[in-house]
Amino acid sequence: MILLPCAWCGPRDAAEFAHIGEAPSRPDPRTATPQQWRGYLYLRANPRGWTVETWYHRMGCRRFIRVERHTETNEIRSVQPSAGPPEATGRPAEPPRDHEIGGARTPLKS
Repeated sequence: MILLPCAWCGPRDAAEFAHIGEAPSRPDPRTATPQQWRGYLYLRANPRGWTVETWYHRMGCRRFIRVERHTETNEIRSVQPSAGPPEATGRPAEPPRDHEIGGARTPLKS
């Protein structure tokens, strides 16, 4: 079990979070080649060692955090509040909906 220290809720099981991931730089849509778009959409660095990732606390405070984590040992070096998903990913500024992150939460009825 991996414990992620939420900046608002304290230590929580990683199963409560959705991994948003790294923020690759978005290529210019007017000049990008198909290979550049494929790399942007599907390829990640997946480094061995320390990396900074964005996580979304979907089963808690529903906020984003930036986690500095060692990918081999899962050691957490630092956690910081984040305003939202990295803008470079092209994701919307609002939190992801449960069906987009595999959540089991029932949507609210309007």
